Amino acid sequence: MKNQSFITEFVFMGLSHNPTMQKIVFIVFLMVYIASVVGNMLIVVTILCSPALLGSPMYFFLEVLSFVDVCYSSAITPKMVVDSIHERKTITFEGCMIQLFAEHLFDGAEMIILTAMAFDRYVAICKPLHYSSIMNWRLCGILVGVSWIGGFLHSIIQILFTFHLPFCGPNVIDHFMCNLYPLLKLACTDTHILGLLVTANSGLICIINFSLLLVSYAVILFTLRTHSAEGRRKALSTCGSHITVVVLFFVPCIFIYARPPSAFSFDKEVEMFYTVLTPLLNPLVYTLRNKEVKNAMKKWLKRLLVISD
Repeated sequence: MKNQSFITEFVFMGLSHNPTMQKIVFIVFLMVYIASVVGNMLIVVTILCSPALLGSPMYFFLEVLSFVDVCYSSAITPKMVVDSIHERKTITFEGCMIQLFAEHLFDGAEMIILTAMAFDRYVAICKPLHYSSIMNWRLCGILVGVSWIGGFLHSIIQILFTFHLPFCGPNVIDHFMCNLYPLLKLACTDTHILGLLVTANSGLICIINFSLLLVSYAVILFTLRTHSAEGRRKALSTCGSHITVVVLFFVPCIFIYARPPSAFSFDKEVEMFYTVLTPLLNPLVYTLRNKEVKNAMKKWLKRLLVISD
């Protein structure tokens, strides 16, 4: 079925029309993007170069999460940064569909990876004697594969919902990126039912994964009652970073997608935090709160400085 759109490009309204503010947006978000990529890639390289960390499922999942964050940030932020210095912010129809696909692919993959990390912590704390037999490399590989397949299926469904919609004008998207709800408003057809399907698809994956996370941490907290004070402190310290990342990621996600299909005036600000700032905060949370990652990073940087000398 061929797309019946008469529109070949969309125009973003962006974050601001004020020239001074646009320059500030360019500088700030360029720095945010560079910091996000450098921070996450530093975690990836540190774990790859540290056999002790790479041999642990927890850090293997962290490595995958950091890689997904680099991809996720790169699908959104560079376009927004470049657009901020142009008066007319445009994207082709095909480019919009590609951005929409990439956004939901990495979004879905990250949700499932975070859920897999919670399962890893559950096994480590609640079934420590069986940890090595349960969290073997075969299961870890399956969980990572499921995250990518789940993200792909989630994303392809969104594209199938959107690609065949007729767009005959206007073509101005009140956003800084291609987003489903603003696109549905531009379609030259009744999208009420389609909007409910989109909400069901996106909202369901958010709520299911978040519910699994809540259950896993409820069981972990219940189990910790029988541990010593030192054991509780160590377990909570390990889980603290993950819980922080989960809250930063899932709360905006549920707000955006697990609600009736409508666009609010502050959606752009929530999406900006969710898609642009969260990939920057994740490496900060994990490196600042995780002693093993910090120590491995220091060793790797010292080794790098010795080689460069």
